[in-house]
Amino acid sequence: MLGSGAKVAKPSFVSYISPEEIHIKEPIEKEVNPRLLPGELLLCEASTVYKYIQEDGSSRGTYGKLVCTNFKIAFLDDDSASDDNEPQFKNKIVGENDITLQCVDQIYGVYDEKKKLLTGQLRKYPETLIIYCKDLRVFNFCLRYTKEEEVKRIVSGIVHHSQTPKLLKRLFLFSYASAAPNNTDGRNQTVMFDTLEDWRDELERTKGNVKYKAVTTNEGYRVSEKLPLYFVVPICISEESILKYEGRGIPIWCWSCHNGAALLKMSAFPKEQDDSTSQTHKAFLDGIYKTISKPPYELLKTDDLSSSLPSLQDIQTAYTRFKQLFLIDNSTDFWATDVKWFSLLESTNWLEIIRRVLKKAIEVAECLERQHTNVLLIEESATDLCCVISSLVQVMMDSHSRTKAGFQSLIQKEWVIGGHGFLDRCNHLHKSDKEEAPVFLLLLNCVWQLVQQYPPAFEFTETYLTVLSDSLYVPIFSTFFFNSQHQKDTNTSGESLKTQSGPFRFLTVWDWSVQFDPKAQAFLNNPLYAEKPKPEKSQRKTARFKHQRQLSLPLAPTKSSTKRGFFREETDHLIKNILGKRIGKFINSSDEPPNSFREFYDSWHSKPVDYHGLLLPRIDGPEIKVWAQRYLRWIPEAQLHGGGTIATAAKILDLMEEVQSLQVKMDEEHSQAISVGVHSVPLLRNSARLSSLFPFALLQRQSIKPALPTSTWKDLEDEDDLVKRDDEFVDPSGDIS
Repeated sequence: MLGSGAKVAKPSFVSYISPEEIHIKEPIEKEVNPRLLPGELLLCEASTVYKYIQEDGSSRGTYGKLVCTNFKIAFLDDDSASDDNEPQFKNKIVGENDITLQCVDQIYGVYDEKKKLLTGQLRKYPETLIIYCKDLRVFNFCLRYTKEEEVKRIVSGIVHHSQTPKLLKRLFLFSYASAAPNNTDGRNQTVMFDTLEDWRDELERTKGNVKYKAVTTNEGYRVSEKLPLYFVVPICISEESILKYEGRGIPIWCWSCHNGAALLKMSAFPKEQDDSTSQTHKAFLDGIYKTISKPPYELLKTDDLSSSLPSLQDIQTAYTRFKQLFLIDNSTDFWATDVKWFSLLESTNWLEIIRRVLKKAIEVAECLERQHTNVLLIEESATDLCCVISSLVQVMMDSHSRTKAGFQSLIQKEWVIGGHGFLDRCNHLHKSDKEEAPVFLLLLNCVWQLVQQYPPAFEFTETYLTVLSDSLYVPIFSTFFFNSQHQKDTNTSGESLKTQSGPFRFLTVWDWSVQFDPKAQAFLNNPLYAEKPKPEKSQRKTARFKHQRQLSLPLAPTKSSTKRGFFREETDHLIKNILGKRIGKFINSSDEPPNSFREFYDSWHSKPVDYHGLLLPRIDGPEIKVWAQRYLRWIPEAQLHGGGTIATAAKILDLMEEVQSLQVKMDEEHSQAISVGVHSVPLLRNSARLSSLFPFALLQRQSIKPALPTSTWKDLEDEDDLVKRDDEFVDPSGDIS
């Protein structure tokens, strides 16, 4: 407890021993070699590298070997050689101390306590290497005790192989595909949309085959290399029209609503062109619009996303600022920024972009569901924001897209086959920062908002979304490493190291057995998923009619917030344990929803939720939250031990197990059918010892700094002084009321 106004004397003891000398873990004596994947080659290595543990700002850590291969950067210590105490949620491809070359964001060197960005050729080599990763991990390697020649080789090797531009076929993707055995199926009920039959089946599933057709016009890529081999257009569109402008100006089908209204997308004509060309394009578009606006087609509404949503550059700028809040070097940096956390978060504009994207998806859903109007999304290439909005609309309106197989098929259809430029947008080849933009991450952030607002509606968990975002940077899967189907097809032919003939056989990320064993895969499945009941044969006709008529009328009560301000209850998800000022100006943004939108939005939220019908996200300020599991999982200070959503889930699962045991006594045969999901999540019985960011943070130690509310800190002293002052006067074990 603090004395009344008395100042605590500062400690006068001075230590002449460096922290490394106190907390050193002796260098490893036995040889530890990296576990190499098929096709993986060791390029350079350095021994006696000291890896700092970023916990409380001290210089504690462990000695080991730092290696660089054509796949990853890896740190090997004593623990790397043993399989003891391995976490149950372990990635089989990328270890805890592994960084794939595509996951490296920036590399800094420390020279005389000054950080400098490392690129290209180096004249001087640093004493400390800091690697910032795209999955928000931060690694600090001290090279002070490493031989000079080894320092030069390892630093130069890491910078060269992770930061310099490279050719596509230099990616590890091709080395692995040519050397690894192809004994996995990889589809796992995921529709790949690489055949004509896949598209026809999707048309039949959505009842869109009456007005739309799958075409083979682009076979051999004779229309455009940017379009997939097969796609769907309105029946009235001729092959001549598709061929005329390389597919531009042609409405391409995405999905059909239960009432017949359809979601379409179109690649726009270039805006900067001469008058005669512009008039020709306008006449062509007018003809297309008239054709698809006549019966049997519904009325058509066009939406130019380039004018109604933030630009890709704005999205990239916002995310760059946003991720800096989580790339924490040490505990001191964390607590220094903690006091001004909300203002820093607000200034990034990332959550506001998520809100605007969700709002746009709701507007499209309103046109389809209530107005029975076709919606045509327009974008320059129709492969960026079109993918985001079309995917969100389908997740919100089609319960099939909320199953794991359905969501994966959706990503295949709209993103992979749809031609999203993963290679450029993720900057996998480090060729141009101008093309880089986290468009797919934006989608996953938006889907996460829906998952955390309506957990029973989704068969997958937030952990699934987190590992999916991590998989963007694992170059053994082809899913996220090409710009188009054409680029993949033209680079598939090659010499296999084993057979000396035949094309590459790439893995797909949807085969989760490649990364996780069955126990770990259980964390990707939601045991509380409200699976859609299958109606009896005699009731199917009636049930279908009721579903179509009441798709937007929910079944279980929900409560919509009327409070203003971005961060109501934000502490539950950020685990920041501080009281911030409410921020309300996001509600009164310049694009305030029109009356029809607000009426549709408020009307839906005033009714109970049907987890198998239409889902509308809550987008008022306090409802848009930070995806805590992804962004805070590597920061020990941000973890709540024995609390958070994992504690709630554990209690619910205990109750489910009790219900199951009673069911076993009543009907043993029936219990076998319902017991799969209940026992599928291990480790939850010890939830009191787990971190709130489980399963990525299991039993990590808590920060030695106290988690005091901001209001309490302000009572103690001025905020500016607080950041600079040590908390030696606070007893962490004491009760703080």
